[in-house]
Amino acid sequence: MTVPAQAYPEASQSTTILVLGILSIVCCGALGIAAWVMGNSEMQAIDEGRRPPQNRSTANIGKVLGMVGIGLWLLGAVLSMTGAFVIPFIGN
Repeated sequence: MTVPAQAYPEASQSTTILVLGILSIVCCGALGIAAWVMGNSEMQAIDEGRRPPQNRSTANIGKVLGMVGIGLWLLGAVLSMTGAFVIPFIGN
């Protein structure tokens, strides 16, 4: 006899979080903010039992990718403001 899966009151957003985290690295670092915030709320919802715990690792990976995307975005902004992209080409 098969036991029915437990129904959770809310649908998981872990796939969306993962996609936002990947996009924050690939094309737009600002999407990392959304991945980070949504990842935190997904973790909280999982801990409270409102969303399925099977999606915890997917949400966590998306959140971490969002953090990395933000870091790369900020690094690029700082380097472009300091002229670090132009300096190697100036003496030639």
